Amino acid sequence: MNLMMMISILIFLISNIMMFLSIILSKKSMMDREKCSPFECGFDPKSSARMPFSLHFFLITVIFIIFDIEIALIFPIILTLKITNIFINMKISFFFICILLLGLYHEWNQNMLNWTN
Repeated sequence: MNLMMMISILIFLISNIMMFLSIILSKKSMMDREKCSPFECGFDPKSSARMPFSLHFFLITVIFIIFDIEIALIFPIILTLKITNIFINMKISFFFICILLLGLYHEWNQNMLNWTN
């Protein structure tokens, strides 16, 4: 038990010495222009904060992500064809693909798939 206490004190001292040395030897300055300015993802903070953003492009990317995830959900259905009952698997697959097609039809009907408005 005494050895365990000595090792833990030694580890505590070494870690504190390393942290203290890193604070002393670091070359950072507290009054840096970049550190005092607000973080805006690389944009110049002196310009307008309201830059134009294409909402249509955002919706296209969301649609792509949704269909990408749905295709990833179809893969396990394909892999379990030999294990499960074929009729139950076909019903589930048909229902899933119908939901996909209804969503695609709705997006097409709302003109969300047209890049130019």
